[in-house]
Amino acid sequence: MNVKMEKLENNVVKFEVTVEAEKFNEALKKSYAKNANRFNIPGFRKGKAPMHIVKKYYGEGALYEDAINFIYETTYPQVLVENNINPVDYPSIDVVEIGEGKDFVYTATVPVMPEVELGEYKGVEVKKETYSVSDEDVENRLKELQTQNARVENKEEGAVENGDIAVIDFKGFIDEVAFEGGEGQDYELEIGSGTFIDTFEEQLVGLKVGESKDVNVKFPEQYGREELNGKPAKFEVTIKAIKKKELPAIDDAFASEVSEFETLEELRNDIKEKIQSANDLKATTEFENAVVEKVVSNAKVDIPQAMVNRELDGMVQDLEMRLKYQGLDLQTYYKFTNTTEEKFREQMQDVAANKVKTDLVIGKIAAAENIAVSQEEINNKAKEIAAAYSNGEEVEKTAERLAKVQRDYLEVEIINEKVKEFILENSKSL
Repeated sequence: MNVKMEKLENNVVKFEVTVEAEKFNEALKKSYAKNANRFNIPGFRKGKAPMHIVKKYYGEGALYEDAINFIYETTYPQVLVENNINPVDYPSIDVVEIGEGKDFVYTATVPVMPEVELGEYKGVEVKKETYSVSDEDVENRLKELQTQNARVENKEEGAVENGDIAVIDFKGFIDEVAFEGGEGQDYELEIGSGTFIDTFEEQLVGLKVGESKDVNVKFPEQYGREELNGKPAKFEVTIKAIKKKELPAIDDAFASEVSEFETLEELRNDIKEKIQSANDLKATTEFENAVVEKVVSNAKVDIPQAMVNRELDGMVQDLEMRLKYQGLDLQTYYKFTNTTEEKFREQMQDVAANKVKTDLVIGKIAAAENIAVSQEEINNKAKEIAAAYSNGEEVEKTAERLAKVQRDYLEVEIINEKVKEFILENSKSL
């Protein structure tokens, strides 16, 4: 076997493989043995016609497909090993020359694992933001608690006002034809909440219990349903009841009712501490992400599209799984978001490419810094995952199974964590 290798752009290599005529003739014989029972030739029992009669009757090409596969299966893996090539997709195979008594020549074009040229990854400097807590933040949280603990009472007299809850029956029409999903009974709509489209809520202000009104609105251009996008609609609405929220006073009694604290001052301080804690976590997370992003952007790598496509495949599968847990499917999701899988993959192209690059850079740093994973770390990671999804009795068994079946996945996860810790430990905040 003779092999010529050519490096193309974007980490694609092309092999020209020449296989000796003798080996191709052997492959033809194997193909004949495999397919002999398919050939039906007058004067011979099925499967008993000699090879030269089969070739004469059906043509030599009848044996080519399997012969090519036999050659490919035995030579292509050898080509990869001998040339130290790590492919990231299936090859594109083209036959250059074929025929009994001739050398068999084919080309294999395949994207390969790209080389990563690391930039600066130790001592990276990134600004760390700080987020303080204002009095307004605290007051807004108190108002949220106040609204959550409001009493709702029937409004016996008067008309619908902003802030009221209108209990309504409604039915929607487009061009005087009722549309699917446009009808409801005894629906509680808080006026001013912005729950319904356009000026629907504002048009109910002033109506009294028992009164009806035609509410004219227009659906947004990107509403998410093709038959409704940008369409004017009419809703026949009837007010069944009006409810009013009675907000409790924000005082010590309120604090003791909605929390474990006796005074409003204690509640304020607790709210402030929790907001500050959330702000600190936000700042830390943003800093960590920025450090990793800078390290990745400092590196150079040409990513084969095949690797991006594989990542996109995973993203589609992940979306499908998450929708399944919600009782939905991909087609329903695409319909209501006015998109398609093709559009989704196009929108996520840059995200997928960045994910691939990040993984490659992290893997390169792990190799450069000799960051490895021990069996003990894999076992501990398996236990951590098992504990989150299994009861006490099953944790050990589940962890043991994960450590065996998902070892490669666990190893990658741990290396990613360790590399990120390494990068952060060696970074500087501005």
